[in-house]
Amino acid sequence: MGGMSMAHPQQQPGMQSPPLGAQKQQQRTRRAYAAASPVQNAAPMGATGYPPMNSGAQQQGYPPAPSAPISGPQTFVPGAQAPAPVPAPGSPYGRSPGDTALMQNPGQAHYQQQQPPQQMGQQAPYEPPKPRIDPSQLPSPIAVHTRDQEVYTSEPYSTANKTYVPIVSTEYTAVDEGNSNPRFVRLTMNNIPKTAELLKSSHLPMGMIVQPLADLAPSEDPVKLIDFGEEGPIRCLRCKTYINPHMVFINGGKSFVCNMCRHENDVPDDYFCNLDMMGRRLDREMRPELRNGTVEFVATKDFITRAPTPASFVFAIDVTWNAVQSGMVAQAAAALKSALYSGLGLPVGTKVGIITFDRSAHFYSLSPLLDQAQMMVVPDIQDMFVPIHEGFVVDPLESRHIIEPLLDALPTMFAKNHTAEPVLGAVVQAAHEALRARGGKLFVFQTALPTFGPGSLKQRDDAKLHNTDKEKALYEPQDSFYRDWAVKLVEEGISCSLYLFPAAYMDTATLSQLSTVTGGELYSYPAFEGGRDGQRLVADLRADVNRTYGSSAVLRIRTSDGLRVDEHYGNLFMRNHVDVELAGVTSDTAIGALLQHDGKLDENQDVYFQAALLYTTSDGQRRIRVHNLAIPCTTLIGNLFKFSDVDTSMNLVAKVAVTEALTTPLRSIREKLTDQCVQIHTAYRRNCATHNSPAQLILSESYKLSPLYTLSLLKSPAIRSGADVPVDQRVYHMCLLRQFSVRKSLDYLYPTIAPLHALSDTEGATDEATGKFVLPALVRASYPMLDPAGAYLLASGGSLVLWLGRQVSPSFVQDVLGVSSLEAVDINAHELPELSTTLSQKVRAIAERLVPARAGYANVQIARQGMDRAEVPFALMLVEDRNNDNMSYVDFLCAIHRQIQIETRPKENRQEQPKWSYNS
Repeated sequence: MGGMSMAHPQQQPGMQSPPLGAQKQQQRTRRAYAAASPVQNAAPMGATGYPPMNSGAQQQGYPPAPSAPISGPQTFVPGAQAPAPVPAPGSPYGRSPGDTALMQNPGQAHYQQQQPPQQMGQQAPYEPPKPRIDPSQLPSPIAVHTRDQEVYTSEPYSTANKTYVPIVSTEYTAVDEGNSNPRFVRLTMNNIPKTAELLKSSHLPMGMIVQPLADLAPSEDPVKLIDFGEEGPIRCLRCKTYINPHMVFINGGKSFVCNMCRHENDVPDDYFCNLDMMGRRLDREMRPELRNGTVEFVATKDFITRAPTPASFVFAIDVTWNAVQSGMVAQAAAALKSALYSGLGLPVGTKVGIITFDRSAHFYSLSPLLDQAQMMVVPDIQDMFVPIHEGFVVDPLESRHIIEPLLDALPTMFAKNHTAEPVLGAVVQAAHEALRARGGKLFVFQTALPTFGPGSLKQRDDAKLHNTDKEKALYEPQDSFYRDWAVKLVEEGISCSLYLFPAAYMDTATLSQLSTVTGGELYSYPAFEGGRDGQRLVADLRADVNRTYGSSAVLRIRTSDGLRVDEHYGNLFMRNHVDVELAGVTSDTAIGALLQHDGKLDENQDVYFQAALLYTTSDGQRRIRVHNLAIPCTTLIGNLFKFSDVDTSMNLVAKVAVTEALTTPLRSIREKLTDQCVQIHTAYRRNCATHNSPAQLILSESYKLSPLYTLSLLKSPAIRSGADVPVDQRVYHMCLLRQFSVRKSLDYLYPTIAPLHALSDTEGATDEATGKFVLPALVRASYPMLDPAGAYLLASGGSLVLWLGRQVSPSFVQDVLGVSSLEAVDINAHELPELSTTLSQKVRAIAERLVPARAGYANVQIARQGMDRAEVPFALMLVEDRNNDNMSYVDFLCAIHRQIQIETRPKENRQEQPKWSYNS
């Protein structure tokens, strides 16, 4: 195989080291790997492989020989321009800068190192081993996503393309031509293996992520609504599959064959239409259900168990001493006022109610006929009831003159409240009573462990269990109270979102049952400070209440004969193995489904999937939204890899991992995740790259980012080792991974870093020609990639950090932050000031762009290089570096390659190898 020749660099003075706190953590990790890591003593790699690295070595290369140029990778120089991506022949997306010149065969990524030449007749002096890998040449999400975006910048995506789908982070316009838009349904592989044996040999996960009410792009056509009258939509009599574009009409249009079970059904007389010469109905173009992959049907009375009503939102605010002193009450009231009366507002028809609580529960009559709100207190929490029959839930616009003064007065009303025990259990019972006949959603704002009244909990956190196999007991609910009541909420179509503000242990594992079982979401603000976290709370709540919402939902996924859904994952409840019950469903609700074979498929036929969601809209309409997919079947393992979706796969893998963590030690989970990554790439090596040297590191093009994403998942607070991760924080991150959509999990696993110090005229603004916002070229998540004379914005999940290099230009600081020097920057200011300078406007626009999931402006944490403690958590988010008790990206990829070499040896030549070590 041919390689890439580059002029070899010297070590550059601009190369950066992580801050002191991160360095200490790295030193601990190095000691752990000195004895156990499979990176050590790895065999040298050949023409297209990476060499092993010493865990403690610095990134540097060999000095150049005087007689000949050195062939090898380049060390990154801050401020230098990376090589431009070169598309590879046969690939619709091209290759990343680290792959292009090192590849000869499409679908494979080859990586090479070469030995340094020596002068003839001259004995080389002894030198310690030095790494010869340039981290900037490794597979990069930035290059992959940039390349994919270029494909769909000017051309729309047709869903008739059954194999290639846009990457989830790509901005595209989908044209529905029979298959569902990928925003609604994404498969882990877009070729389905014919047999279970073929799937097993690949070690790839086979499943899907369904986001049934996902938001469409403004440029895309809305989902078509179809009303079949009292008879309802046409369905297969045997398997109940809804009519879709993949059903075949026969007998002159008098019958149709179900694409799922192949059953022949009669066509109702009022639905009959003649066929053309191709066997298609003549009215096909006039019937969305026969043309579009996603449609919505009006539900008939057969799907209605009780009269549907508009949604009702009840907001329950903890007003105990902790809540008042932390500023949570004031910020929650301000956030609720902003959510109700600014921006998009609530979904059409939604009503609202307000409860406050400490050792008793306080209900408010918000009737528009009153002059001001009336509060009624229920002190007997053992026998909870709702004392208001009319005026508890009201139209927020009609009662605006009542609600706004109440929210403004709440902080003052409870300013002298010294009660420290919130009665959460009683509030849940009251919300169930209030919403029982109508369904809706409960928003709970809680600051402390509930230790009084129904559902009271005990302090059970034990530091001795942390980072041990027994720690998993702390991930299970303390008792069944909250799960039992969550099930009762599901029965009434009431979901629950929890907003937790922990200053100490809160037993998130138990309280989170309210959101996990009912299809709600969990939010957490540790050590809440109004000035620091208030804007984030406002943005979170506004996004939560403004988005599309449905209640009393049931999701069922149907597949072709020969496949079945094995498990479902997400925030859901199931009474049987088929129907997924969602008390509430939003545009962000994402359900994972793991698929298995229960027979052989026909490689000459497409494999079909249908996800049907029965739900009630926010304005009280009962609907059935149906998503359809037709995917090719294959007998070739190469096609499984070629058409796999690594982003969807990692989302499903993460959901499975955090679910198994409830019963399996995290140490075993970490080993399983790493072994799965090894086995997948070993399978690709065995079956798709047998002609290459065993010393070469070969990665599937579609799956080349899986080592990086696996490493990032291992470093996440949900999975990583270390007794320094509080149990509540670990459980919170487990809940995040369980509830995340594919897009959100991608943002979680790899941060977005935008350089701000060298913006061009077009960057940081909307392109008038295309109407698209132009971001600067993003930077990889590694500390040495940061220019000390630069400034960067990092976005990861709910975090937004402005990192300022120690040599950043004073003019940049003046134009963006309004101060004359780096030392004068106020690190306690959590918002970027609105200045009149062009640079300030651009930076603020970029910041808002990096947090698109929020309906508002996120808080900004400022971290100055070598000056602020905030730089340590910033450095820990740079997943390509050695941190969080785990390897660097370079080391991990070397370790993966070493294990692949071992796996591909004949069994009789294999030696017993140490288990993976994560310093646990």
